[in-house]
Amino acid sequence: MFTGIIQGLGRVAAVDGGGSETRFTLRPDFALTDYALGESIAVNGVCLTVETFGQGWFTAYASAETLSVTNLGALRVSAAVNLERALAMGDRLGGHIVSGHVDCLAEVLSVRQAGQSRIYRLGFPEACASQVIPKGSVALDGISLTVNDCGRDYLEVNIIPATQRETTISGWAPGRRVNMETDVIGKYVQRMLAPWNESPARPQPSKITPDFLKEHGF
Repeated sequence: MFTGIIQGLGRVAAVDGGGSETRFTLRPDFALTDYALGESIAVNGVCLTVETFGQGWFTAYASAETLSVTNLGALRVSAAVNLERALAMGDRLGGHIVSGHVDCLAEVLSVRQAGQSRIYRLGFPEACASQVIPKGSVALDGISLTVNDCGRDYLEVNIIPATQRETTISGWAPGRRVNMETDVIGKYVQRMLAPWNESPARPQPSKITPDFLKEHGF
């Protein structure tokens, strides 16, 4: 489990494999110590497992399934990535609950300046529309953000200067595809309410008619 508060940037040092599966060597640009084999680290919002590590680097494996639903397959050597270690019990939850399981890819449609902030509009598959609400939470490439505005296939987020400096978002431009994870609480609520939201069976017409009543003496 993560919070969507990026701890820092990292760089792809090596990409081994390709096609159906890949193993990445990643070098954090900040002090990341006390690695543990098997721990979870979110790379651009994707929960990956530390396989090996050394001074200033670690490796993580991405399966065919992971590559098919995320943008990790497009990573090349020297590419910048957002990094966040898994939440520890008792840590401050500064963003929102993020699982590291990507729901879809969103595409940057436009970027416009708004004072010192930037407003990014992204398009996404309509299948995720019910899980995106105004002022709700969304994780984009692992960054916890608030939805300013949204429709059935788009959303807008306002990016403050600090987030521009500390994440990969400063390099986003129209056409960029980013990992999108909708609010996990919303997904559970939607699933639990599904039986009550289904359309009821169409009621059958009543057999009690004026002719029926006359026939039976009423």
